[in-house]
Amino acid sequence: MKQCIGLVIKRDERARKKALELEAWLINQGVDVVLADDITSTELPCNLFCVIVLGGDGTFLSAARLVGSKNIPLMGIKFGEVGFLAETIEDDLYEAVKAVLDNRFAIEERMRLNVTVEREGKTIASVDVLNDVVLNKGALSRLAYCGVDINGNYLTTYKADGLIVATPTGSTAYSLAAGGPVIHPAVPGIILTPICPFTLTNRPLIISDTSEVTIRLDGDPTDIALTFDGQEGMDIGGRDRIVVKKSGNSVKMISLSDLNYFKVLKARLMWSGGRG
Repeated sequence: MKQCIGLVIKRDERARKKALELEAWLINQGVDVVLADDITSTELPCNLFCVIVLGGDGTFLSAARLVGSKNIPLMGIKFGEVGFLAETIEDDLYEAVKAVLDNRFAIEERMRLNVTVEREGKTIASVDVLNDVVLNKGALSRLAYCGVDINGNYLTTYKADGLIVATPTGSTAYSLAAGGPVIHPAVPGIILTPICPFTLTNRPLIISDTSEVTIRLDGDPTDIALTFDGQEGMDIGGRDRIVVKKSGNSVKMISLSDLNYFKVLKARLMWSGGRG
């Protein structure tokens, strides 16, 4: 059976031009190609070998949502400003794809979180996220009071501009900008990072990935939004209960080098030292 590869492309002329060149090259190699930017998850061919993402982290997150629970690995090619999720850069595109076609790669599993929103005893949303789920107040609203329970035990009420619940993969995204720690993707944990907390003793917290986090809005919450991977969102009120736990659906990422994560980390965070 011929291999079939999907392409997810950033809305960018340069990325689309490169994708069309790659499509022609793959077809010449005897590979079927599906341009996945205009299809839904239910329409993805069942025989997809992998999905190649040409774009930044936002495009990669969109591809992860598109794949959903299907066992289809992703490989990111950096075309955006931020590329923590990219395996390689545009200049090395064909070398990387050739390695994939020759089965010279490993699969790295990235944990996702399942986020359930309950309102008056009914589930109104259930979403898997690769990076994070964020509670955020509007520009003109007062501080959010986020009451948090861990495994049914009350932890604290964060008085802050919001609260981020992130995976290790998401530790280099919004959580990092809010002062959270960087965690290697293989470390099994969940990060709670308050956004601009009113109380200085409220600090980011890492808990076990077996934990269940329950969040409610205390006080008189107005203009509070819940966002999933920065891709979609919904308004949240005092009647809502948000439950976050490890999802049963991980994201499979193609890895060409065991040291690639640290190379990407050093480059994106512009770390320097005595050696190159």
